[in-house]
Order: sequence, then C-alpha cells, then structure tokens
Amino acid sequence: MISTLLAAEGLAQLGCGIGAGIATVGAGIGIGRIGGNAMDAIARQPEASGKITSNMILTSAFIEGCALFAIAACAFLIK
Repeated sequence: MISTLLAAEGLAQLGCGIGAGIATVGAGIGIGRIGGNAMDAIARQPEASGKITSNMILTSAFIEGCALFAIAACAFLIK
C-alpha cells in the first residue's frame, strides 16, 4: 500500500517536471521565432525597426510571463 502511494507521488513529480520542461521549450521556440521573424521584417523594412523591436520585446515578455506562470504552477504541484 505504501509503495503504491510512493510510486504515485513519484509519477506526479515526474509529470510536473515534464510539464515544466515542455513550457520552457515552448517559450524558447516562441521567442526564437519572434526574433527571427523580426529580423526578417527589419531587413525588408529598415525604417520600421523601432516599432518592430518594441513589439518584439513586448511579445517576448508576454511569452516569458506565460512560461514562468506554467513553470511556477508545476513547481507548486510538487509537494
């Protein structure tokens, strides 16, 4: 009985770790795509680089905030 409870708790911790990892990888991919597309846009239209850069930073901050929230939620689920 006790061993099954410990196994279930271990699986829950493993799931939380995997969830945090997926959130981190997703945020990295999203920020990378934003940066790459912003560089393409600046290369096509250099005079709009100020607007593009500010929008890129704002969007990256939103993605990073969502990822941080997901990682914190996973961390709180681990007892």
